Amino acid sequence: MSKSAYPLKLPTSVKTAAAQLAKSDGVSLNQFIAAAVAEKVGSMRSVETFLLERAGRAKPRDLLRYLRKAPKSPPASGDKRPD
Repeated sequence: MSKSAYPLKLPTSVKTAAAQLAKSDGVSLNQFIAAAVAEKVGSMRSVETFLLERAGRAKPRDLLRYLRKAPKSPPASGDKRPD
């Protein structure tokens, strides 16, 4: 596996919390951060793949068929956009 360096600036509170968690896991801070980034990348790629598969060949006009069936009523209490 090839590796590259990246200088990372973290807020002190985040670095402290990450260092504590890394220590409790018995790994270095570097290993902890690398694993956290890898987990986030994997999660985001999975979501992107999932959404692309679910979208399939759908087109915006396909959605209009369902939107036209929606009731013509005002939003429920608490569902309005804040102004």
